[in-house]
Amino acid sequence: MGRNTVISICKALAIILMVIGHADCPGWLSAFLYEFHMPVFFVTAGYFFSVRYLSDEATFVKKRLRGLYVPFVKWSVFFLIIHNLMFTLGILNEQYGNWSGGVTHPYTWHQMQQRLWNIVTAMGGYDEFLCGAFWFFRGLLVASIAYLVLFKLGTVVCRRVAPDAASRTDGKAYRLWIPLAVCLTALLLGGWKTYEGLKIVTLVQGGYRDIMGTFFFGCGFLFRQYESRWRVNWWGTLLLGVVVWLFSKYAVANMNWRSTFEQFLSLPLPALCGCLMTYNLATYLDRSNGLLKRCLVYVGDHTLPVFVFHIISYKVVSVLKILYYGMDWGQIGCHMVIHDHSADDLFWLLYAFAGLTIPLTVNYYFTKFRKYKSDI
Repeated sequence: MGRNTVISICKALAIILMVIGHADCPGWLSAFLYEFHMPVFFVTAGYFFSVRYLSDEATFVKKRLRGLYVPFVKWSVFFLIIHNLMFTLGILNEQYGNWSGGVTHPYTWHQMQQRLWNIVTAMGGYDEFLCGAFWFFRGLLVASIAYLVLFKLGTVVCRRVAPDAASRTDGKAYRLWIPLAVCLTALLLGGWKTYEGLKIVTLVQGGYRDIMGTFFFGCGFLFRQYESRWRVNWWGTLLLGVVVWLFSKYAVANMNWRSTFEQFLSLPLPALCGCLMTYNLATYLDRSNGLLKRCLVYVGDHTLPVFVFHIISYKVVSVLKILYYGMDWGQIGCHMVIHDHSADDLFWLLYAFAGLTIPLTVNYYFTKFRKYKSDI
C-alpha cells in the first residue's frame, strides 16, 4: 500500500497560500487565507506525533532539532553573511522598505556578531527583509517540544487519577482526554497572555505564536486519532469556507505575534475550519493520479526551499515591475514585494508564481546534480 499523500497535499496548499499572501494579493484574499494557512502547518506536524515519543523523548527532540533548528541556523547565517552584499548589489537599500515605511540598514561588524549569537541561542536575529517567514522554524520547534512536555505531564496526572486508563497507550486517555487537556491548556495560556499583555521574555516575539502553535499541533494529533470518522463532502467543505470567510470579513485574526485578546478569541474557530477545509480539498485532489497530484505532493514534500527562498525569488518579478512601470530601481528593495500599484494590477500572480517555482526548480536540479555527483 502506498503512503497517504493527503497531508503532503495539505502542506502544498498551505505553502502556496503563504506565498500568495506574501505577494500582496488582494485584501479580501489575504484576510481569508491568513485565517488558517499557517495553522495548517502546525496541524499537519501534530498529525504525525506518536505516543511512543513519550518514552523516547530523545528521538523526538533530535528529529525536531535536525528538521527545524539546523536548517534555521544554516540559512539564517547564510543570509546574515550576504546581507551587506545585498546592499552593494542594490537588492536592499535604505530608501525603500516594507508597507509601513520601515527600512533595513547594512550591519556593522558588531551587529553581525550579535545577530549570530541571537540566531544560535534564541532562533532570532535573522534578516527581517530576506527571512521574514523564519519565525515558523522557532514556533514549530517550541510548539513540538512544549506539546511533548505537556503530554508527559498529562500522563503523570492520569496515572495518579486513573491508573488503569494510563496503563494502555492505545486507550481513550491517550487518544482523547490527555491530548484534549493539552490543547485546552495551550488555549488558556494564550488567552491569559493576550488578556494581560504578557510576554515570555525568553522567546523572541513574546511566545504567542509558539503557544498557539502548541494548540494547533495538538489539534493535528487529535484529528489523526479520529480521522476515520471525518466525512469529506462538498457541502461541508463549502460551509467550512463560508465560516472562514465570515471571520475574515467581520472578525479578522491570524497568528500575528502582536495579537490582542479579541484577535485571540477570533482565531481558533476559523483556523480549524480552514484546516478542515484544506484537508477536504486535499482529499479530493488526492483521488486523482494525474500531473496535478504529483506536483502538489512534490511541493508538499519540499516546503523548506520555498520557506527559505520565496522572498528573494520575488526580486525577479520586482525587476519586471520596475521595467513595466518605469519605477526607481531602488524599489527592488521593497519588502516583501513592490507595493506601488498592487491594488490595481495582477503582479501578485507573477510574484506568487516566482516565489513558488524558482525555489522548487533550483532545489530539483540541485538535488539531481548532487545525486549525479554521488553516482560518479
